[in-house]
Amino acid sequence: MKAGFIKMPRAKQNAIEPAPALKALCSLALTLFMVLFNSAAFAAEHKQDLQEIRDAAKQFLTKETAGLPGQISIEIGKLDPLLSLEHCTALEPFMPTGSHLWGKTSVGVRCNAPQQWQVYVSSTIKIWGTYYLSAKSIAQGQIITESDITSINGELTSLASGIVTQPSQAIGHASTMSIAAGIPLRQDSLRLQQVVAQGQTIRLISIGTGFRVSTEAQALTGGSDGQLVKVKTGSGQVLSGIARMGGIVEVNN
Repeated sequence: MKAGFIKMPRAKQNAIEPAPALKALCSLALTLFMVLFNSAAFAAEHKQDLQEIRDAAKQFLTKETAGLPGQISIEIGKLDPLLSLEHCTALEPFMPTGSHLWGKTSVGVRCNAPQQWQVYVSSTIKIWGTYYLSAKSIAQGQIITESDITSINGELTSLASGIVTQPSQAIGHASTMSIAAGIPLRQDSLRLQQVVAQGQTIRLISIGTGFRVSTEAQALTGGSDGQLVKVKTGSGQVLSGIARMGGIVEVNN
């Protein structure tokens, strides 16, 4: 019977013919995958770690605020996680123009090599310390004494700039305005009491090795205790000296 003329071996051979093409395709796909994987790994290795930028900004602010009085707290804001920068070999933090080491501010971080870029990191600097209030009502022009002020601890960065943080910044100064009790004292509302006024006849004391000479002179400029003023002697000579309490000006020869 001719019905048995079916060549099974040849049909089987035809079924396995696509195998080499499939093998080549798999090899190509694997090669492409490895290229993409290595490229991604290379890019990740050479991408700047954003946390390093934040750390550099905090270290910079910690150093810059080291001399400020009181207890300091520094908070560094987060950067956009989608920000992609080439890895920098030497991060360089700096204070942008107009920024300050007080309250809400920002820090710049730049890179010069291998590629130049620059970012800004938002930051908050809080300072807790002692400041001074008026212990009682103070009249305009009144000379402030120790009993007129009282201290309190708090966050200095929440107050106006120029707040009085040392007793010496207030005691012996005259108030330029009326101040109610319990108001934080500001340095710009106080001025040192003048001990020598312009045009005043003063006692000029010349001090030198083994001598001390006193004479009258006229003040050409006014000043507070310890400040430099100019005076004119009776002979017309103009001298500079240190103003002292009691209308005295000292000149060292």
